[in-house]
Amino acid sequence: MTDFSTPTSPDEITTSDAVPAAGARPASPLLGGNDPADDSGLPDPGFEIVPGRTALLVIDPQNDFLSPEGVTWGVVGESVEANGTVEHIDQLFAAAKAADMPVFVSPHYYYPHDHGWKFEGALETLMHKIGMFNRPGPLNTAGLEGSGADWVERYKKYIDDGKTVVTSPHKVFGPESNDLVLQMRKHGIDKVIVAGMSANLCVESHMRALVEGGFEVAIVADATAAAQVPGYDGYQAALTNFRMIASHVTDTRSVVAAIEAPATN
Repeated sequence: MTDFSTPTSPDEITTSDAVPAAGARPASPLLGGNDPADDSGLPDPGFEIVPGRTALLVIDPQNDFLSPEGVTWGVVGESVEANGTVEHIDQLFAAAKAADMPVFVSPHYYYPHDHGWKFEGALETLMHKIGMFNRPGPLNTAGLEGSGADWVERYKKYIDDGKTVVTSPHKVFGPESNDLVLQMRKHGIDKVIVAGMSANLCVESHMRALVEGGFEVAIVADATAAAQVPGYDGYQAALTNFRMIASHVTDTRSVVAAIEAPATN
């Protein structure tokens, strides 16, 4: 079991100089323990990895968000590259798999019948307009390989290993319309490390729904990114709500170290 604390941004990671008690397993060098954790005065509840109860959740690890050929790259690409999002998600997948931590993926797909909706929000309208995450049907994978709806190629070895739980698709932003919560409950999960796309939309919506559903949530702030357009910065908007709602906000380096700590101590 490993505890790690919250920075206010991916660049603000606090280390611990604590000396473990005699006979105790050495603590991770990336433990924090500051309360408050930053100048806001807000508490940092922290997040403890408990084997068997803690899972990695990756949201929308798909080409339309994370590939330069994806339909959203023009608005999310700068944020993805600045955060190193693609590489950080890969590192989280690799660490979780090496530690035999349960991994869940909540994807986003749109089928022809979804394009018949009678009303939509602003970003839903845009996603439908640009053909984001399009597939020909729920039982039809024709054209999926290499498409915008497909997994980023480097992630396929993790997702397609026969162990990762790929849920049914969410349709707007949150998991209320898919079976993520059911699958996590059935697998005995109540603590969730969240990464993926995009920060102020699907990631934030999943965070809120999981917290409301009684899960403990940690956000990996540099393993997500968001649209940045004139007058609006989705990533900065998300950081505020991550900090105020999640139990913990951290970065990939800290999470990987915490996941690996039980195996190395």
